[in-house]
Amino acid sequence: MSRVFVTGGTGYIGSRLIPILLERGHEVRALVRPASRYKLPKSCLAVIGNALDGESYAEHVDGCDTFLQMVGVAHPSPSKADQFVLIDQKAGLEAIRVSSHSAIRHFVYLSVAHPAPAMHAYVETRVVCEHALEESGMNHTAVRPWYVLGPGHRWPYLLIPFYWLAERYPPHRDAALRLGLVTLAQMLGALVTAVETPVDGRHVVEVPEIKRSRLAAR
Repeated sequence: MSRVFVTGGTGYIGSRLIPILLERGHEVRALVRPASRYKLPKSCLAVIGNALDGESYAEHVDGCDTFLQMVGVAHPSPSKADQFVLIDQKAGLEAIRVSSHSAIRHFVYLSVAHPAPAMHAYVETRVVCEHALEESGMNHTAVRPWYVLGPGHRWPYLLIPFYWLAERYPPHRDAALRLGLVTLAQMLGALVTAVETPVDGRHVVEVPEIKRSRLAAR
């Protein structure tokens, strides 16, 4: 059993991931704003604080061995470039700073596939945070999806035939695999695996590995 501190726990992925972690026997503390505390499962400890201010939650990180960073602007688009820096990047750097001064043994970061031909500002904020993780010296896993298919996120299914063709055309094969579509179930499996299999040093989970992710029975 791990003691996991989660940011972004009421978001699209986090709200589905926390119940799974709890069911698998992990102790979960989740950072939330006051109005969002009731969105968490009852067995999850709500930590009231501000993701952009590490000091608002630092004391609650003590006693945890895993930090899971998933804060991100909802419905990202190129028009939100400033928000990516002010929210996603700031929250990520604060989480890394706080964790590096705590007893956290493994940091799991929800990043994004890169390099990529679009969403450059979104990608760059996560590159900055990944570099900060490397410089911190912490053991860490960076999970890099491109687009997650699930409820409300289904239109890219129309692109699957184009991916199929690109994966079979050598000049585009690497990019098509790196920027492939993953399902919500695969993402949840990849994140649970990252929590339950801490690494020594650095591990990057790219799209092909995410697609192979399955939740093992416990």
